[in-house]
Parts: sequence; structure tokens; C-alpha cells
Amino acid sequence: MEEEYRAELNGIAEGVKARGSKLDLWDIVALNSWLEVTYYTKQLNHRTGGTAGRCSAFVATGSYTADGRVVIGHNNWTTYADGERWNIVFDIVPASGYHILMDGMAGLIHSGDDFGMNSAGILITETTISEFSGFDPNGVPEFVRARKAMQYAASIDDFARIMKEGNNGGYANNWLVADRNTNEIADLELGLKNVNLDRTRDGFFVGSNFPINPQLIREETTFKVDDSGNSANARHARWLTLMEQNRGKIDVAADSVSWPTTTTHCEEGPAERAHVMRPRRPFPAGIADWLEPYAPAGAVQNKVTSAALAGKMSFTAALGHACGRDFHSAAHLARYPEYGWYGRILHDMDARPWTEFQAKQATP
Repeated sequence: MEEEYRAELNGIAEGVKARGSKLDLWDIVALNSWLEVTYYTKQLNHRTGGTAGRCSAFVATGSYTADGRVVIGHNNWTTYADGERWNIVFDIVPASGYHILMDGMAGLIHSGDDFGMNSAGILITETTISEFSGFDPNGVPEFVRARKAMQYAASIDDFARIMKEGNNGGYANNWLVADRNTNEIADLELGLKNVNLDRTRDGFFVGSNFPINPQLIREETTFKVDDSGNSANARHARWLTLMEQNRGKIDVAADSVSWPTTTTHCEEGPAERAHVMRPRRPFPAGIADWLEPYAPAGAVQNKVTSAALAGKMSFTAALGHACGRDFHSAAHLARYPEYGWYGRILHDMDARPWTEFQAKQATP
């Protein structure tokens, strides 16, 4: 990795050490790479499949949005133990490259769930490709490429080039990208062997952890596209319905209202497999090892921005469940003692209101 990122990781390590922590530089590296570690361990153990999908996202432009300009949104779907800590908004003015505004958690030099923008007008998010296998230990870490693209991309072509250079296959994603200057959007499906870039100035791309390209599906995943019980497929179908139903009406305000019906709590109905904290029926086997019945997991925070908001380096976000339901850890563990191993690391997660975050030193 470039020296600027080595220095940043070392600075974090020195900072926590100064506060009495026992973490060292390699702990900070591991923290930043945790999302791609399982790709490496699968390769070491000669295993395939099993990579869990965790998020839902969309990007739209042209006739699908209220003003014809780009709108992009994402929610993070993970365990509440790590998800409630995904509560940082980074406002970074680097020595080189573009001003960055992105979400993340403490200790990261990248976003991790990859929602952010830069002052060149590039808006970025992603969702993981489910059941993916493939890793090149000689490649560039995904977290380095993701941060570099957020910092240096001035176009969709720049973004794709940076993400492909040294691609190690780690944390393989469908990257959704928008250029607020041209109102063009793109979907970069970044496998290890198969890389596909689709783009449009009138349409949408959605992500819910499903692979798209048939060759990528066949060569790099064990994903079953015809399994309607799979969460990724169920959410994909829901996204397609919602995007058509809301054609010409998509904006930041509408998206903030629609998240609960798309990706948050529903005990029954079409969105049940999108996000359920206490399902009445077990999840289908194999969705994710962290999403067993009654697991403390689901949608933990939500972000949306538009060309207009991004023009002032701003996005709107809600921590916790977008539907407004709070999560109380003690009550949940008392009711489902099989998750008692979480212990003190599982905190309460209150649902916070939608709030606008703006860079303090916004640049043109």
C-alpha cells in the first residue's frame, strides 16, 4: 500500500497506544481488513462459497428521480454488536486528492460499508456479492483501493481503474457509483476473474448482495439465482418493484420514508427476508452464519444523498433502525439466551432521527 495509508494506519496505532490501549499497528491493519479476511482464510482452507451478503443499496438518475439528477442510498446490514459502532462520519481533507465525506467506524481509514463522496462530485456505495470465492494474496488490499478511489477518483472511469488496479478479490462487491456533474451512474461488478462495468444516464442500479453476470456467477460463486427464499434474491425483487413504483419520484425525502418498507422490520410479508430482528420463522439455511434465528442482526444505519446535497458535501443519515424501533440488548439476551456469548459487547441501539451531515470545510 502507498506510504500515505501506512502513515495513517500507524498514526491510529500511535493514537490508541497514547490512550493506554494494547492494540498495535497490526491490530489496526486487521481491523481495516476484517471484511476481506474470510476471503483469504477460505483460500487457505481450499473452501468455496459461504461469503455472507450484508447490505442494500440503489443509485438512480434521469427519469427515475424527481429532478432528473442522481440520488444514491445505502443501508448497512450486519450484527448489532459491530453495527451500532458504525457511527462515525469522517470529514477528511487529505494532503493530496479530493475532500472526502464518508461514514465508517472508529479505527478505519476507509468507510467499510462504502458510502461517501468526494469534492470532485463522485458518489460511491456498494453491496457485497454473496457466495463469492477468490482471493489473490499478492494483490492490493480492498480497503486500500476503496479509500484510494474515494480520495482520488474524479470520474466513473477513474473509480473503475483504481478499484481494478491490484484487485485481490477481497470483499468482492457490486459498486454503485454516480457522477453528480454528468448525472451518469454505474455498476462495477468487481469479481476477481470477472469484472463488469454498466453505466447509464437514465435508469437505476440496485444492490442487495446478488451477483449479476452469468459468467461471474458460474465461475466465482455458488449463488443460486432461482432460490426465492434467499434474502439477496428477495430483496432484489423488492428493489425492482419499488424502483418502478417510484419512477419519477425518487428523492432524498422519499427515500428516507421508504426505507422501512424496503429494508427494515417486517414480521411478515415481502420484506421479511430483507431485515428481521425476531423472525417468526427460521431464516433459510445458508443466508449467513451470523443470521441464525433470533440473532441480534439486521439493518443498523442508513444513508442517502443527492446531486444537490453532494454539491455542498452533505448527506442525510439515520443511525439504528430506519423504522424507528429501538434495540435493547439486555431484554433480547434474556429472551434468547443462546446469544449470551455476546455479553458486554452487545450494546443497546436506539433508532436516531434522519440527520444531515455536511463537511465543515466544503470545497467547490
